[in-house]
Amino acid sequence: MSLRLLATVACAALLAACATQASRTMLPAIAGDPQQHQQQREVALAGLPSWSLAGRIALANGRDGGSGRIEWTQDGPAYQVALSAPVTRQSWRLSGTPDRARLEGLEGGPREGSDAAVLLREATRWEIPVEALASWVRGEHADEGRFGAVEQQFGEDGRLSQLIQGGWRIDYSDWRPVTGTAIELPHRLNAVRAEAKVRLIVDQWQ
Repeated sequence: MSLRLLATVACAALLAACATQASRTMLPAIAGDPQQHQQQREVALAGLPSWSLAGRIALANGRDGGSGRIEWTQDGPAYQVALSAPVTRQSWRLSGTPDRARLEGLEGGPREGSDAAVLLREATRWEIPVEALASWVRGEHADEGRFGAVEQQFGEDGRLSQLIQGGWRIDYSDWRPVTGTAIELPHRLNAVRAEAKVRLIVDQWQ
């Protein structure tokens, strides 16, 4: 089964879904220094290395584009990312750790490699910075030793609105509190580097 076929089938309908605004919870503006608030967030997130999300993702790389449902489970350094196209019931799954990745659901059988981003690019032509994205989706910077220095900008409400790292620009919006915690997480993000684009809408954080 071709991942590119998976990504393009029902593209128009799913991209339209990604463009639909989810209902938002209005949050008060951050009191105090936004940078300090962000640092406190990242300290709190470091204490929660296991998490999962479910949502919708749209990918583009030049003229190629597509979208589907995404489920991401992170357990410390280990991850499983599943993408599916509901109309065709086709799916693929990426799993691994920082030094090993396995991609299933491709024609010719599973493929493995030492770098998830390289494996995806070679097998599908998609540019998805998997390891860094595991941090970026939660509104925190990735390891600067591996992905370079980070720049951050904050919105009028004091929350992170943009993060730049490793040549990628990530824009955030729709921050919501996580039930039972004092942590807020973004529900919409757009990551862009040259012609590569990743748009994510999170329907549920766990």
